[in-house]
Amino acid sequence: MDNGDLLLQTLSTRPAPLRIALVTETYPPEINGVAMTLGRQVADLQQRGHQIQLVRPRQSARDLPTSSVSLEEVLKPGMAIPSYAGLKMGLPAKSALTRLWSVKRPDLVHIATEGPLGWSALAAANKLRIPVSTDFHTNFHSYSQHYGIGWLRRPILAYLRKFHNKSCVTLVPTEGIRRELQVHGYGNLEVVARGVDTELFSPAHRDTSLRASWGVDETTQVVLYVGRLAPEKNLKLVFAAFAAMHKCNPRTRLVLVGDGPDRATLQAAYPQAVFCGMRSGVDLSRHYASAEVFLFPSLTETFGNVTIEAMASGLAVVAYNYAAAEDLISHNESGALAAYDDAEAFIAQAARLAADPALAQRMAQAARHTAQKMSWDSIHDRFEQVLYAIVEKEERDDTTQLALANTR
Repeated sequence: MDNGDLLLQTLSTRPAPLRIALVTETYPPEINGVAMTLGRQVADLQQRGHQIQLVRPRQSARDLPTSSVSLEEVLKPGMAIPSYAGLKMGLPAKSALTRLWSVKRPDLVHIATEGPLGWSALAAANKLRIPVSTDFHTNFHSYSQHYGIGWLRRPILAYLRKFHNKSCVTLVPTEGIRRELQVHGYGNLEVVARGVDTELFSPAHRDTSLRASWGVDETTQVVLYVGRLAPEKNLKLVFAAFAAMHKCNPRTRLVLVGDGPDRATLQAAYPQAVFCGMRSGVDLSRHYASAEVFLFPSLTETFGNVTIEAMASGLAVVAYNYAAAEDLISHNESGALAAYDDAEAFIAQAARLAADPALAQRMAQAARHTAQKMSWDSIHDRFEQVLYAIVEKEERDDTTQLALANTR
C-alpha cells in the first residue's frame, strides 16, 4: 500500500475549516488546464469555509490583489516564459514568504507548480515546519525533447523528484501517472482526478450558425482539436489522421481551437482547416458541442482536461490509452483508444469513425454519460480529505514529539 493511502487512513472526523496558502505560477484569467483547474478549486474551497491565501505572480501592471473574507491574494514578481505567450514564471521569494507565514501562519501550504516561486514556498514552509502538499500537473521532463533541450530530461526529472519528495503528499490526476512516478522514485503519491462542468460542456450548446461559419451542414462530420498549437502536442498526427478520415468520408471538416507558436506555420500548411484561435467559457463550449469527433494525439499529458470536456460535450474521442483517456474511456464503447505512441493505430481508429458516423454517434452518447459522473464536487471532496489528513497527521506527530521530549 502506498504511503499516501496510509496517510488517508489517519483521517477521523471532519475538523474545522483550514487556513490554506495556495502557491501557483498560473491562474485565471490565464487560459490553460492548470489555471482553470486551480480557479475552480479555490472557489470551491472558499464555499466549503476554508480561508485561502493565494500566492501567485503579478500577471500585468494592472493586476491588483483580491481581498475578501475568505480569499487574500499575495502577488509576487514574475518573468515571461519563453515560447509560452501570456504566462509568467514566479521569481524566488523565500525570504518574503518566510516573513509572511511567520506572521500569518497557515495550517498547510499547497504548491501547484514547481517553478522558482513554488520552490521558494517549499523551502519557506519546510523551514517553518508547515506541512506541504504539491500537485504534479505537467510533464516538463517530457516537454524537453520538443524544444531542443532533450539533454535536460534527466536533470529536470531529478529536480521534480527532489521537489515533490520534500512534500508530505504529491497529488497526481491518474493512476497511470502515479505508477510512472513511483518507478522514477517519487513517494507519498495520492490520486486526485479532475472533474468537468457538465452544464458548461454539454451537447445543448450545439450551434448551427457556428457550423455554417465553418462551411458545413448537418451532414458533415466535424473533426475537432482543442489545445495549444505547439510542438509537444504532436499535431502532425492530427492532420495525418484527418487525411485518412477525409479519404474514408469526404464529408468531413477539420476545426482547430487554440493558439501557440506553431499556429502560423500550420495555418499556412493546411489552409483547408478552420483555425478558430483561443476560445473560453460558453464560446468554447459551443465549439466543442458543434463537432462530432475529437482528436487528441498528445503524448505529454498528465491528465488532459480537454478529453473530459470533449466527452461531456457529446463527442467521440480518439486518444492514446493513457492519462485521462485511459481512466475514462472504454474502448469501442465511449471512445476509441490506440496504444501509446502507436500512430498507425491512432489513424486507423480515427478513420473507422469517419467511415461509420453512426458508431461515432453511439460513442459520443456513452462519453457524455461517463462524463456526467465526474462532478467537480466529488473531486474536491477527495482533495479536501487529503488536506485534512496531512494536517491531522502533522498535529499528531508534533504531539508525539512533544511527549517524547518531556520524558527525556
